[in-house]
Amino acid sequence: MKQILKNNRGEGYMDVVVLVLCAMLMIALAVKVFPAYIVKQQVDTFATELVREAEIAGRVGSETSNREVLLRERTGITPTVSWSKTGKIQLNEEVTVTVTYRVELGLFGGFGSFPITLRADAAGKGEVYWK
Repeated sequence: MKQILKNNRGEGYMDVVVLVLCAMLMIALAVKVFPAYIVKQQVDTFATELVREAEIAGRVGSETSNREVLLRERTGITPTVSWSKTGKIQLNEEVTVTVTYRVELGLFGGFGSFPITLRADAAGKGEVYWK
């Protein structure tokens, strides 16, 4: 009877099964979550490039609208853009832009799906002197 209780054959199989199951769940989670980080980087770049266009042009207007359309085509995302001011930006006057984009983060198919709002803020100063 003691010999039967001391026998450990097959004990490692359950450990390996649980370890493989946990590893697969972590990989599946990473595959679903990492694209949100990529979109966050795109939203940050979107805001930075928009505010840089406003700095160079010296105003929030047609130049920034054209740049926004170009960025939407290039990145494939359509975020909501809001400016702190519109029109001419005087030399060294600060302007900020806020870019928000909503991403559906669906974990394991439709189960556990929830929306995430990504937000990026960028600020800059006007580089044009308006008389």
